[in-house]
Amino acid sequence: MKGLGLGTAGLALWEAGAGKEALAAQDFSFKKGREVPTICPYCGVGCGIIVTERDGKIVNVEGDPDHPINQGALCPKGMSVSDISFVVAGKNNRVPNPRRLTKVLYRAPGSGHWEEKDWDWALREIALRIKATRDETFELKDASGVTVNRTQAIAHVGSASLDNEENYLIHKFLRSIGVINLDHHARL
Repeated sequence: MKGLGLGTAGLALWEAGAGKEALAAQDFSFKKGREVPTICPYCGVGCGIIVTERDGKIVNVEGDPDHPINQGALCPKGMSVSDISFVVAGKNNRVPNPRRLTKVLYRAPGSGHWEEKDWDWALREIALRIKATRDETFELKDASGVTVNRTQAIAHVGSASLDNEENYLIHKFLRSIGVINLDHHARL
């Protein structure tokens, strides 16, 4: 009842003009720019987002009120979509976030500093570590003697921002090397 009373009082003040004057005094210049409707890349729900871009930078992100799935609402991940490099319209029209890492940073065990490495080194190192872990932990048979051909030392958390074909290839690769611990980040 208290909430209903406060809501009614707030609505009465708004209609009396106090709210309208406050809204008129606010600066909405952050919304000036090119608005591009798009889809949130985080999970498989597919919420609609309106990204406002000005001078090559994202200046506002809001839910699309006309979108049938989210009707203007966004979760915290969707609201923070400007923190990633984001495609706003057409081919190769990317609006990058200047804080996003674009280089491989590696910190050796026991080291106190990060060092830059190239992508060839990083991919080779990842492949070598996956192979070594798989070789050390691969099980042909379980304790009961049943053939399992698996490793439980490697896990994968998938991405809903990948399309079906990419997820299919990743899944096939992981199953081919014996990974059985597969999950998806949209469930987290």
